[in-house]
Amino acid sequence: MKHLGDEVKRELGRFGPEGGIGEVVEAWPAAVGETIARSAWPARVARDGTLHVNTADSIWAFELTSRAADIAKRLGVDRIRFAPGRVPEAVEPGPERPSRRPLEPSESLRQEGARLAAGIEDENLRKLVARAAAASLAKGISDRSVC
Repeated sequence: MKHLGDEVKRELGRFGPEGGIGEVVEAWPAAVGETIARSAWPARVARDGTLHVNTADSIWAFELTSRAADIAKRLGVDRIRFAPGRVPEAVEPGPERPSRRPLEPSESLRQEGARLAAGIEDENLRKLVARAAAASLAKGISDRSVC
């Protein structure tokens, strides 16, 4: 089985250096660190191989220009130009939700689920629907009790 990534790289290679932006974007956060990656992001690779990087503002562009040679070496590119431009917004990690175990329906909810599914001819399907109905009823009761 052939890996699709090799085919994609070969096809992008037909476009010259600008086809390698994917590899640069992938390596960017590790090469520059989290703080810089939030304020500067690779935009394109020019035909001459220069990596153009957008920065959040001119202050970042100025600061990173002084580090251009070191960053270029880490990324394996010849030249980097920094200029203010669009930078993707950093996605802040949301609060972790505690993992909840599925609610165990009471016997009365299991009976109600069985009653609701009684008209289903297929025995396996009837059992599955009865279990799903009982679980749904239990969740509904649980959701109302939180409010």
